[in-house]
Amino acid sequence: MRYGILLLGAPYSSQAAHSAQRFARAVIAGGHQLDSVFFYHDGVYNASRLSAPPLDEPHLVDGWIELHREHGVQLDVCIAAALRRGLMDQEQAERHGKQGCSVEPPFQLTGLGQLVDLGLRCDRLVTFAP
Repeated sequence: MRYGILLLGAPYSSQAAHSAQRFARAVIAGGHQLDSVFFYHDGVYNASRLSAPPLDEPHLVDGWIELHREHGVQLDVCIAAALRRGLMDQEQAERHGKQGCSVEPPFQLTGLGQLVDLGLRCDRLVTFAP
């Protein structure tokens, strides 16, 4: 079965991001395919390269990156929600005249069309919200 995840919660402010990451690992361990995680609303903070939780807590940003590297899961971030919250990749930083970028690769800024496409091509789109 093909799955997609829609994550609306910021890391460390609710259980949503942690639960979504555990669900993603369980989906893959169960032999299913996880196509993409789409980060929307405050969920875009999961893509922040500036996240630095205490060492005794799970590093959720690194966890998403590991999921991408180990299983090729696409990490899509809503560009409009990200820009509103001060998150941008190098291309957007240059476009908006900012000196630095704050989105960690392999997260990719994209539009809501990607979310619609994810919903169409997956058997299940599971939402995690605060």
